[in-house]
Amino acid sequence: MEILGLDVGGSGIKGAIVDTEQGELITDRFRIDTPKPATPKSVAETVEEIVDHFKWKQFVGCSFPAVIINGKTMTAGNISDKWIGTQADELFSKQCDGLKFYLGNDADLAGVAEMEFGAAKGLKGKVMMITIGTGLGTGLFYNGQLIPNMELGHILYKDGEPVERYAADSVRKREDLSMKEWAKRFDYYLHHLVRVMAPDYFILGGGISKKYDKFKDYLTVDIPIKVAESRNHAGIIGAALYAGVMNQLDNP
Repeated sequence: MEILGLDVGGSGIKGAIVDTEQGELITDRFRIDTPKPATPKSVAETVEEIVDHFKWKQFVGCSFPAVIINGKTMTAGNISDKWIGTQADELFSKQCDGLKFYLGNDADLAGVAEMEFGAAKGLKGKVMMITIGTGLGTGLFYNGQLIPNMELGHILYKDGEPVERYAADSVRKREDLSMKEWAKRFDYYLHHLVRVMAPDYFILGGGISKKYDKFKDYLTVDIPIKVAESRNHAGIIGAALYAGVMNQLDNP
């Protein structure tokens, strides 16, 4: 099946048509910078622009940086606080001429892609997907089953600030940290996750995962670490896979 997958992030909103049988993009990825401020209205207009780019007329999958419950955004990660409590699936549907939207947490859906087709395929036990970008997203799976909305990038670090403001890739860029300096911060985060969640595997995604060889030697956790095979496409692929499953449940 071919499904349009969208990935809403703090810096960019991306989309592509995905072959959900193979877990591959069958079009070039189309990206637009996330509007500033990233309000519901401005993001919905950008989503419409991407849908129109592909001339898409069917249901859509969308990964989103928030806790998502029944299509409603309950939090707002690196986007406007105006998203909190927004029925995002209905907002996007109204903006896009009534197309059905299926939304999930961004790291959850990136993990779905990796569990189905990528580095986590066939892994048993507790698998944690970490997306490293503007923030730190986490998706948790137990024996292949998603445990949704585990927003562990928002664990408090110090002074009431979430740990993603200490160890995300955006912080590395903003503070001009060396790879070693940043990796030590990220390693601190991984050790904390091991202590509180006891995962069996870590899967690392997001743009910086392409540079894993440059920072892997600074990571000291005694847990197997794998790099996401879909890299920065995982959110798009996972969104399409999720939409396919949810549409089947809606239309048995």
